[in-house]
Formats: sequence, C-alpha cells, structure tokens
Amino acid sequence: MAFRLLVRRVCGVSVRDLQRLPAGVISCSSSFSSCLNTSQPFLSRSLPHRLPLSSSRSVSFNVQDHEDFTERVINSQLPVLIDFHAQWCGPCKILGPRLEKAIAKQKGRVAMAKVDIDEHTDLAIEYGVSAVPTVIAMRGGDVIDQFVGIKDEDQLDSFVEKLIG
Repeated sequence: MAFRLLVRRVCGVSVRDLQRLPAGVISCSSSFSSCLNTSQPFLSRSLPHRLPLSSSRSVSFNVQDHEDFTERVINSQLPVLIDFHAQWCGPCKILGPRLEKAIAKQKGRVAMAKVDIDEHTDLAIEYGVSAVPTVIAMRGGDVIDQFVGIKDEDQLDSFVEKLIG
C-alpha cells in the first residue's frame, strides 16, 4: 500500500493506472529498496506503457532551490516568465492557470518558473518582490519587464510576446 502511494506521488500515476499493472509489479513485501534491486529499471517495469518516459524538461516548472533557479532560469537559453506566488494567495490561484495558458500558446518558445515565496524567501527578496502575484520576464539572465497583480488573457499574451521579442 505504501509503495502504491509512493509511486502515485513520485510518478503521478493514478489509482486506475496502478490497478492495471500486473500483480507482481507492486508487490514488495519487506522494503522499498528490495523492489529497486532488480536488473530492470524502476520506471520501465512499474509504469504503464502509455506514460511518456522521456527526460525532456517541461516548459513550466517549480523552482527547487537557488541553484536550480540559477541553472534553469538565469542560464536558460529560452526567455523565462517567473511567477512569484504563495499557496495562501487568492489572486495567485487565478493568475497561475492564465499564465500556463499563455505559455502553452507559445509552443516551447518561452518557459515558466514558479517560485513559492514562502519556500524561497531569498529569491523573493533578491528580485524585490513585495506583493504577490509578481511576474518577472527574464531573457539571458536580465530582467526585461515585470508586473504585480492579475492581468487578463490578452494582456498576458502581449506581455509574453514582448518577452519573446
């Protein structure tokens, strides 16, 4: 049972997908590590075949730490929108999906980094974030533009177009 929950959390597999797996795939009796000590890679033996196993990075991602921010935002070859948000912020919950939609329209020409200000206070201070949601547009490690608050879809589309240049 614990193994099924772990697979669901780590891999994003639904209960229905887990139920379709052969019985022996997720029947670990003693420990999680014993399940991994086989010749077959974990992902190839435990995930349904219809799930993608590619290592390509998503256009939208959550920043893990300052090093991750530097690698995936500052050093990015793509222009990046940085969404500084908080779990408790109502307007952030409205803006987030709108930003995702605006980014998706660009089909890989721009990335979006999501930074939770409660988890990454250092980044929020470094970029002068005093209110959420704050969105910063960055290209080549340089801040191009920014805004605070909610924007409608047309305003977001023009903001993203401006970033792409």
